[in-house]
Amino acid sequence: MLAETLEDGEFSHVVVNRTFSKEKLEYRDRAFVSRLYLGVLERLIFLDHCINRVSSVNTVKMRPVILNILRCGAYQLMFMDSVPDHAAINESALLTKKRGFSRLVPFVNGVLRSIQREGAGIVKESMPENVRLSVPKWIYELTVAGFGRKRAKAFFEGALEADKPLCIRLNTINVPEDEIIRSLEAQGCTVVPADESGGCHYLRLSGVLTDLEAYRRGWFSVQDISSVKAALTGCRELEKTGINAPLIVDVCAAPGGKSICAAQEFPYAHVYSRDLSPAKTALIDENIKRLGITNIRSQVFDAKVKDPLMEGRADMVIADLPCSGIGVIGKKPDIKFRLRKKDLEGLVGLQRQILEAVHTYVKKGGILLYSTCTVNIGENAENVKWFMREHPFELISEEQILEGRGDGFYIAVLKRI
Repeated sequence: MLAETLEDGEFSHVVVNRTFSKEKLEYRDRAFVSRLYLGVLERLIFLDHCINRVSSVNTVKMRPVILNILRCGAYQLMFMDSVPDHAAINESALLTKKRGFSRLVPFVNGVLRSIQREGAGIVKESMPENVRLSVPKWIYELTVAGFGRKRAKAFFEGALEADKPLCIRLNTINVPEDEIIRSLEAQGCTVVPADESGGCHYLRLSGVLTDLEAYRRGWFSVQDISSVKAALTGCRELEKTGINAPLIVDVCAAPGGKSICAAQEFPYAHVYSRDLSPAKTALIDENIKRLGITNIRSQVFDAKVKDPLMEGRADMVIADLPCSGIGVIGKKPDIKFRLRKKDLEGLVGLQRQILEAVHTYVKKGGILLYSTCTVNIGENAENVKWFMREHPFELISEEQILEGRGDGFYIAVLKRI
C-alpha cells in the first residue's frame, strides 16, 4: 500500500478503499492496517529522520521495499503501544525475508533494535520543528508566516492525532435524535455530541460503517465539522434575508455535504448541486437518495464556464473550491508529499477563474459563500481581497479554522451590493 502511494502516486483514500474491497478482512484487521498505513504517511518525515539517526545507510539510498518495511516497523515501535516491540521487529524481519531479501534481515533487525533502544532519546533530542511535526519545511514555513508559530504548531499537531473519531451530522427530518443515537449505541458505537453542534456528533465505530442500520436508513451523513460550519455560516446569513424558498447553487459540490446541509436548513429551497463529471454527481445522487433529500437536483457542469441561464437568479452560491488541501492532511497525509510549492499559483488562478464565472449567479443582496479546505492565505484571504476589488461584494464575515478537531478550513461570507 505504501509503495502504491509513495512510488506510484496513488491517493491514500483510493488505496485504502481498493485494498479493503479486494481483501476481506475482519474489522479489527482493517483498523490495524489502516492505522499503520496512514500513520506511516502522517509521520513519514519524522520516521525517516529516526531511521537515518541509527542506520549506516541513508534512506535515500535504500531499496524502497526495505525502507517501507523499516518505516512500518519504526512506527509500530514508537506509536503503537498495542504491538509488542518483539512482534514489530520479528514481523519486519520475516517480511524482509518473504520479499526475497534474506541477506538484509540482519540490517533490518539492527536498525529497528537501535530505534527500540534509542527511540525515547531520539524524540527528546533537538531537531527542526517541521521534522518533529512531520511536515515539509515549505508548508510549515508558509503556515507559520500566515498564522504564527503557536497556531501553526497546534494545527500540525492536531493533524497527527491518531485514531480520530468520525464526524457525523444527524438527519432528524423524520427520525428524532435520541432514536438515532440509540440505534448507533445498540450496534456498539460510541456517540458524543460535538462541541460546536449543528447536529454533529463524533462517532467511534465497532464495525464497518456501511453495516450500521442508521447509515443504511440515511439517519446521518458523514461530514467534517469544519465543512458543516462553513455551510451553516452561509445558511445563517441567508436566513436574515427572510427568504423561505431560496434558490441555492453549489458549484463544486461532490460528494454533496454542503448542498445537503443547505437543503436540510431550507426545506423549501431549490438546490442545484453541480460538479464536473458524472462520476462526481453520482456521489451526490447516492447521498441524497440514502438521506431521503428531495429538494436537491444534481447537475454535471464545469464551474469554470459561466451559465447564462443562472445569471442573477441565486439567493446563495456555495463556492467550496478546488484547493491545495493542506487543511485535510490529517485525513489525507499523502497531500504533504504530493503538493509542490509551484502548484499554489495555478490553484489561485483556477479559483479566480471559477469565481469570475459563478459570482454572476448571485442576485443583488444575495450571498456568496467562499470556502476552501486549506490554510494557505494566498488561496483564502488574499483571494477574497482580490475578488472584492474586482466585483461589487462586501465581506460579511471570514474565519480561518486551524485549531480543534475539524479540518483546517477557510470560510468567507460575502454579500452582493
